[in-house]
Amino acid sequence: MDAAAEITADGRALRGRGARTNASGRYERETRVLLDDGWTQEDEGPPPLKTEVLKDSSRTIITHNRSPDISFDRSINPYKGCEHGCVYCFARPTHAWLGLSPGADFESRIFAKPNAAELLARELSAPGYVPKVIAMGTNTDPYQPIERELRITRSILAVLREFRHPVGIVTKSALILRDIDILAPMAEMGLARVALSVTTLDRKLARVMEPRAATPQRRLDTIAALSRADIPVGVMFAPVIPALNDDELEAVLAQATGAGAQSAGYVLLRLPLEIKDLFREWLEASTPGRAKHVMSLIRQMRGGKDYDSQWHTRMKGTGPYAEMIARRFHMAVKRLGLNRERTQLAIGKFRRPPRTGDQLGLF
Repeated sequence: MDAAAEITADGRALRGRGARTNASGRYERETRVLLDDGWTQEDEGPPPLKTEVLKDSSRTIITHNRSPDISFDRSINPYKGCEHGCVYCFARPTHAWLGLSPGADFESRIFAKPNAAELLARELSAPGYVPKVIAMGTNTDPYQPIERELRITRSILAVLREFRHPVGIVTKSALILRDIDILAPMAEMGLARVALSVTTLDRKLARVMEPRAATPQRRLDTIAALSRADIPVGVMFAPVIPALNDDELEAVLAQATGAGAQSAGYVLLRLPLEIKDLFREWLEASTPGRAKHVMSLIRQMRGGKDYDSQWHTRMKGTGPYAEMIARRFHMAVKRLGLNRERTQLAIGKFRRPPRTGDQLGLF
C-alpha cells in the first residue's frame, strides 16, 4: 500500500489539501483505518502529499446527460479529479468509480485526457452530430493547476473555435485569461461565455475551503479582465453554505457586478455519498464552534437529511431557510441589475471545417 493510500486521519500529511482523510471509496471491499502505534515522533510529520497525473483512456470526450434541472445536455471534462481541493466538491464521489478515494486521492491523483482535442474533432465531425452548447467546468475545473503545463483545455477551445461551436465555461482560476486570444473572437461571434465561481471574499476561509484555487480577489480581477475583453461573464455564488458563507451573498454579487459581471447564479451546498463525511470532518476541524449549527441548517433545507437528490430541489433546497436565501438572491440580482439579458449563444454558426482527404463539393 502506498503513502497516499495510508493517509486516513493525519491532517499533517494533507497540509495544503482540502480533504482531511483518504478513506476507501464505496465500492472497495476493505476499509482503511489509521491507528497510532506510539512510535511516531510528533516532530516528524509525513512527507507532503504530491500530485500524480495519470493518463485517462476514455474513447469519447463529450458527456451527455438527461438531467431535467440543468440548462445543458452535454459537457466536456478535460480532467478527472481536481487539484483545487475544494472540500465541498460534488464531483468527489466519481473517484470511487476508479477504485480511488473521494478524499485526498481526488485532489492528488488527477486523470488527464491528452487526446481530448483529437476525440472532440472526431465527434463533432460525425455526420449525425447536432450542435448544442457544450459546458465546461461542470464537474472538475478545466483550469486547475496542471492545465498550465498540459494545455488540454486550450486545445479543446481551439477545436471548438475551428468548428464555430458554442461553449460555456465555469472556473475558479485566473488561468482562463491565458486563453483570451481564443475566447474573445469566439465571444464576438456569440460562441462563448464564462462564469467565475466566487464562494467567499474572506481570503482565510477560501484558503482552508478551496486550498489550491485562486484567491477571491484574483477571481474578481479575472471577471474584470474578461469583461474588458468583451467576453460575457457572470458570477456563481456556489456553494451556499448556511452559517458559513451565506452572509456574504449580497457582498459577493455586488463586488462581482462592480468588476463587470452581467449575470449571477447560486447553488446550495450538496453532500451526496462520501462528501457528507468529508465535509463534516473538515467542518469540525476547521470551524468547530459552528459545525453543529451548520449541519442543522443544512438538514433543515434537505428535509431532515444531509442531502436530498430530488430533481429541481437538489440545487436550491426546501424549507424556510432555503426560501430566505432564494429571496435574498433575487432581491440582490434585481437591485444590481444582473440577469437582465441572458446571453444566448449561437448554434447556427456551427460548421465542419474541411479535412485533408475530404471530397470537394461540386458547387
